[in-house]
Amino acid sequence: MSTVIPRAVFTAGVATGLALLGSGTAAAHVTADAPGAEQGGYTVVTFKVPTESATAATTKLTVTLPGLSSARTEPMPGWTATVDKNDKNQAIAVTWTADPGNPGVAPGQFQRFVLSAGPLPEQATVGFPAAQSYSDGKVVNWDQPMGPDGAEPEYPAPELTLAPGGSGDDHSVAASGTRTPHETDTTARWLGGIGLALGALGALAGLGALVRGGRS
Repeated sequence: MSTVIPRAVFTAGVATGLALLGSGTAAAHVTADAPGAEQGGYTVVTFKVPTESATAATTKLTVTLPGLSSARTEPMPGWTATVDKNDKNQAIAVTWTADPGNPGVAPGQFQRFVLSAGPLPEQATVGFPAAQSYSDGKVVNWDQPMGPDGAEPEYPAPELTLAPGGSGDDHSVAASGTRTPHETDTTARWLGGIGLALGALGALAGLGALVRGGRS
């Protein structure tokens, strides 16, 4: 009986660690984050862009917008941002381009691109298809919707889940940017660390059980 419990702990710990490592791999895609974003409200969207190429740097990012009345970029040293509008003066795309002399986002690194936007559509989710350009001329389009069964495609479009409107003052958030977009990333790192720690403890417990079993 004393051997069965440590083995169960070991199995659960390893499974948790592997699951969290897998989620870290999926998070390597271009993603959008806006804590507290509401339908019909204003928010600050942070696009997290990792360079997945092993040999080229990210030098441009273009994000398609859902026809917004307001779209303002945050100043970024070394990058130039432009907002495209349609004939109704609605923002339909934003592009960040590395300035001459700026090598871009190197392999193994990531960059955050921040946008104050609104009002957001009156719907549960909103997508922001993105095109990531590399220094070698390659363009990766992150524009595939989630599958009907919730399965993630190979190149998923950045997407936000929007809460029902009316629960907060989104105008003040868009103006001040007081909410910190990196809070979700920090929480994910803590959860990942806990999962890895559980996996390590499970492995030690299982090893101890094997040693005790051999001695008996």
